[in-house]
Amino acid sequence: MRELGLKGRIRKSKYRSYKGTVGKICPNYLNRDFNTTKANQKWVTDVSEFKLGEDKLYLSPILDLHGGYIVSYDLSSSLNLYQTRVC
Repeated sequence: MRELGLKGRIRKSKYRSYKGTVGKICPNYLNRDFNTTKANQKWVTDVSEFKLGEDKLYLSPILDLHGGYIVSYDLSSSLNLYQTRVC
């Protein structure tokens, strides 16, 4: 790298959220059984972060495990509890 005059870029460290116990922990209703026999038996959700330029968006889809299709979704510019369904 020195011979070619190349330099590595130093990246900022990634944000690390608190990994301790905060708030209410919901019961594990699925017990890793993601199979269903008909629609609307099991719905799951998660929050994904997308960076668009300097802005961040948070997407929280609700997925039906039977067909693997999106039932509903929420898109927000801030991460908040309203995007998740509390047990």
